[in-house]
Amino acid sequence: MDLRGKVALVTGASRGIGRATALLLGERGADVVVHYKTSEEAARGVAATIAASGRRAVAVRADLERPEEIDALFARVRETFGALDIFVANAAATAFRPFAALRPHHLARTYQANVFAFVQAAQAAMALMAGRRGRIVTVSSFPTARYLPDYALLASAKAAVETLTRYLAVEAAPLGVTVNGVSPGVVATESIGAYARGDDAAFVEAATAATPMGRLGQPEDIARVIAFLCSDDAAWIVGQTIVADGGLTLTGPYARPPADRP
Repeated sequence: MDLRGKVALVTGASRGIGRATALLLGERGADVVVHYKTSEEAARGVAATIAASGRRAVAVRADLERPEEIDALFARVRETFGALDIFVANAAATAFRPFAALRPHHLARTYQANVFAFVQAAQAAMALMAGRRGRIVTVSSFPTARYLPDYALLASAKAAVETLTRYLAVEAAPLGVTVNGVSPGVVATESIGAYARGDDAAFVEAATAATPMGRLGQPEDIARVIAFLCSDDAAWIVGQTIVADGGLTLTGPYARPPADRP
């Protein structure tokens, strides 16, 4: 899965799955645009690590809630590299609230950062992939199909992105661009704090017990699936969201609603 000569953009690449993905794509030969919103030092560290291996890498800030900053991000890609081969839509943002507590501004911001931003970014990526065998990979999450407390808003946005992944895949395939997604289970990142609702240890114990592989996923587990979808070996996979969860979603309930919720 040699990616030499490829240019990749990974959103939310300063930490977690995005960081692991950017590093792995660089390790496999790609030049990488490391997108971040707030963690400049961490993003520059990722870019420096990639550059140390002999690849080109640049950290670029953009707030995905602002369409003009998305435009500026892709303009920077064009100015720096001239084209794009790989776009990994990893970044996500939301307000974790029970359904009854969701307010219009929560929906507006979450859908802008996750759904509207993906559409705008994917359109820009497609323009930069013209004439190239491009790859677009979206990162979803298991609560699109399983209940997790306070996750309704982000789960619905991720579900929308999964649908958009399928539709874009059909339209992009004749142009030589494949579009697919990855749906991780519980991964050992900072996001566990959002899932755990104040009891990280109990959540990790329950998730580990419910995962047939007997451990939580690591960012590198997901990065390897993403890197595969970015490679020529995955050229015949079109419009699929690959579940990479160690079997977690096969085993039944593991996150019940609290007793005080309807």
